[in-house]
Amino acid sequence: MIILKLIRESFLFAYDALRQNKLRTMLSLLGVTIGIFTIIAVSSAVDTLRNNLQKSVNKLGSNSIYIQKWPWVGEENFPWWKYMQRPVPKLRDFDQISRRSQTAKAISYEISIDNRTVKYGSNTVDGAQIDAVSHDHDKTWNFDLQDGRYFTEIESRTGAPVTVIGADIASNLFHDGNALGKQIKIMGRKITIIGVFTKEGKDMLGITSDNEILLPLNFAKNVIDIESDKYGPQIVVRGKDNLTDVEVESEVRGIMRSVHSIRPGAEDDFSLNKSTILTNQLDKVFGVLNKVGFVIGIFSVLVGGFGIANIMFVSVKERTNIIGIQKSLGAKNYFIMLQFLIEAVALCILGGLIGLFFVYLITFAVKAIFDVQVVLDAGNIIYGIGISVVIGMFSGILPAWFAAKLDPVEAIRTN
Repeated sequence: MIILKLIRESFLFAYDALRQNKLRTMLSLLGVTIGIFTIIAVSSAVDTLRNNLQKSVNKLGSNSIYIQKWPWVGEENFPWWKYMQRPVPKLRDFDQISRRSQTAKAISYEISIDNRTVKYGSNTVDGAQIDAVSHDHDKTWNFDLQDGRYFTEIESRTGAPVTVIGADIASNLFHDGNALGKQIKIMGRKITIIGVFTKEGKDMLGITSDNEILLPLNFAKNVIDIESDKYGPQIVVRGKDNLTDVEVESEVRGIMRSVHSIRPGAEDDFSLNKSTILTNQLDKVFGVLNKVGFVIGIFSVLVGGFGIANIMFVSVKERTNIIGIQKSLGAKNYFIMLQFLIEAVALCILGGLIGLFFVYLITFAVKAIFDVQVVLDAGNIIYGIGISVVIGMFSGILPAWFAAKLDPVEAIRTN
């Protein structure tokens, strides 16, 4: 009960100091407010960016290996000329991996053709992305269909003129909303729509199926050279659920080196990319951003802490008589010390709450303007308020100690 009364009294003193000296107190709290705002805002921004990027990475699959010509992450002094000379993945590579792999759950060969025009009657869509894939594409990539179905195995094997299209293409070509069964013309051929992807919007890596036209690989094989470098051929290997990406990568590397007749010790002439490469790079970037935000915020908080310490010294000076009376009535030094220490913490928490309030305002503004799901979890809030408490304790410890050491007789005599 004594502790609760002490806390209540300290908060009342803090409130009284704020009420009597509004301008002085608010100016002193400004540093804490800005500092906590910066720390929480940067943490929230980094978490938001990480969350949205992670959703993009999750589409790639956590246990998928991408056999490609170019690496996703460049080295220092990126040797682009070396990668230029590499061959693209061939159908022979795809066939050998499909036949020899023991760790693969699904394997697909994929190419991409950008910026094509699609027509249906008088309606036209420009800039469509055409992807031609082998049958296991639905197992190596994560996607949903809002209408229709995916290719059957017979359609994939025979190269049937069928397609699954993106939601944006469907809405622009077919204003009645009914795309299934309609025929569109692509690359000089008529193709029947059998499915429509669920609308998902473009993510932060630019991956989206909204503007995609998906074709069976064997259909595209009859129209274009699917092994051409300009179409960016790649092989995607999804590992079995009970295996790690390292085990899958190790086997795929061995098969590819064998197929390409690469001597022991010689460098690979292909790249094995996976989502963890992006995740690791993102973690490094986010770690730097968090540190920069913390350094900027902590300087602001420290400035605010000096302001709080100044308020507390003034408060001690103004209440010297009261301190003398309290000590003459038997108040212990720790009682006086805790009284001012709690008051300093209360003021810092107030500054932190104001900073948190402004973060909330910006969060709602970002959601309304950019339609982005902002992450502001309890961890960020506790982190910011915790820093407020620590700064309050450091700011108040010296004034509180000075107040506790006052001589009661001298304190009572002070005007």
